[in-house]
Amino acid sequence: MDSSTSPETASRPAPRESRLDTVAAQTAAIDELIGLAQQKLQVFDIDLSQTGWDTAARAANVVAFLRRAPSARFELIVHDTRWMEGSCPRLLNLLKLYSDAITIYRTGDEARVAMDPLVIVDGRHYLHRFHIDQPGAALVIENPQLAMPLVTIAGTVVGL
Repeated sequence: MDSSTSPETASRPAPRESRLDTVAAQTAAIDELIGLAQQKLQVFDIDLSQTGWDTAARAANVVAFLRRAPSARFELIVHDTRWMEGSCPRLLNLLKLYSDAITIYRTGDEARVAMDPLVIVDGRHYLHRFHIDQPGAALVIENPQLAMPLVTIAGTVVGL
């Protein structure tokens, strides 16, 4: 019996890196990432309008994540909240139901130059869209070393 494998490491997914070339692939990747989330889900986007944040399935995935751990946290960072306010009633309802776990930040003027949407999960996995006007993105699973600079940038954008 190999005693070097703890239950925590045994349940982690195999490390991988993928390039995604469509918004549909990114939408599916976000759901995969939410499924992997145990403690912290951080999303930076221009306005959440392109990758399924208005769907019932996405809301259900977020609820499942928040129920996995009492200390689970979901941070949304957007440049513009108008689309979310008008098109994401499920997400806004979750904000009411889980106000202790969900925080929505709107970026300040100096951060509005950032145009590369990002989803970071537990500081280990991420989806990084290279630019909002192009569909290319990188999906990285189980690589905290690659995720760390993005975690730092996300914190800087909101001043954390």
